[in-house]
Amino acid sequence: MFEVKVRDYLFVAHSLKDEYFGKAQNLHGATYVIDLIITSSKLNNKNVVIDIDKATKILQDVISIYNYQNLDEIDDFKSILTTTEFIAKVIVDKFSNQLLNLKIDVTDIISIQAILNESHIASASYTKIFK
Repeated sequence: MFEVKVRDYLFVAHSLKDEYFGKAQNLHGATYVIDLIITSSKLNNKNVVIDIDKATKILQDVISIYNYQNLDEIDDFKSILTTTEFIAKVIVDKFSNQLLNLKIDVTDIISIQAILNESHIASASYTKIFK
């Protein structure tokens, strides 16, 4: 199994409007270190899983619309609990769609995972399995 990992940062504000989340019901900031991991069963004809520069640019493009934003004010997220797990899934889904839109060969990709590190002791992730 081969994998490529690219990393970026995302700075957001949001509130989790449910008693379940205690103090996080209040508006607060989150700084995510995002590790996006793409796995493949084999290398493509250029001997890579994916071009790292392309993967980095796609990730930057995906998260740019959320960076320094209050997620509570984004129409797509109205009345949604924007948990770390939820945001990880949004990133993976949008990244996957961008690959297809850019006609990047995904034939051998097994999975794409986004790990959102909230701190050095806490993270959440989502993995999309293709095969």
